[in-house]
This record gives sequence, C-alpha cells and structure tokens, in this order.
Amino acid sequence: MKKDNLEVLLEDINSKFNLVLEGHEVLRSEIRDLSRKTYERFDLVDFKIDTLSKRIDHLDDKVETLDKKVETLDRKVEKIAADLSAHRADTEVHSGAYRVMEREE
Repeated sequence: MKKDNLEVLLEDINSKFNLVLEGHEVLRSEIRDLSRKTYERFDLVDFKIDTLSKRIDHLDDKVETLDKKVETLDRKVEKIAADLSAHRADTEVHSGAYRVMEREE
C-alpha cells in the first residue's frame, strides 16, 4: 500500500470516528435534557401528591369533627324523643284534666 492510500484511509477512518463522537455527544445532550425534564416532572408530581395529602388530612380532620357533631346531635334527638314520649304518656294519663280550649272573643 502506498503512503497516499494509507493517508486517505486514515482520514476516512478519522472522519467516521468524528461522526461517531458527534453522534454520541448529541445523544448525551438529549439524555441530559430528558433526565432534567423527568426530574422536573417528578418534582411536580411530588408537589401535587404532597398537596393532595395535606388536603386529605384536612378533610379527615373535618370528617372527624363532623362525626362528633353527628353523635352529639343523635344523643340530643334521642333525649328529645324520650322527653316527648314521657310527656305524651303523662298527658294521656291526665287526659281528662288537661284540655285545650279555644278563646272566645
């Protein structure tokens, strides 16, 4: 092989090697961009999950408070029902003594 042919062959190999290096650099850049975008999206998803978790905790507190209020109202309604039942029973026992009369004008 002549020296000229060898130089042409080396230049061809060198140019192909440079193309491979450029391709790798482009791929590395794209991978970095994708990685950055992925981290940004995960950060956003983490933020949203944290926000939702706080809202759920707040709702849990409200539900617990509401449950306590409902229990209190249930007890009050049961007490009123018992008082009404006792009053009705007492009124029925004294049915002749108590009457509602209309006023004459």
